[in-house]
Amino acid sequence: MTTLPLCRLDELAEGTAKRFDVEGQRLALARIGDDVYCVADRCSHEDFSLSEGEILPAECEIECARHGATFDLKTGAAMSLPATKPVATYDVTIVDGVIEVEVP
Repeated sequence: MTTLPLCRLDELAEGTAKRFDVEGQRLALARIGDDVYCVADRCSHEDFSLSEGEILPAECEIECARHGATFDLKTGAAMSLPATKPVATYDVTIVDGVIEVEVP
């Protein structure tokens, strides 16, 4: 596993997601309050960027902008159709205000 710094916490607005391309992977960082989550930035239903979707803070989910499938930001589980398969999740830490993600 490799730990990579992606951005400063203050560069990721609360209630938003942002795409990062690192180590040959597309990642979506999502922020709800002071909590930050990282999932693969590809909807498992169709190859579409999840970072373009809406964050659902009460459910701790991200919604795919293309067809409305939602994914749990903590586990990656598909929470609504048309998606039935999960997306990968990655461990996130915040060190001195910098968001770091562990990738394989």
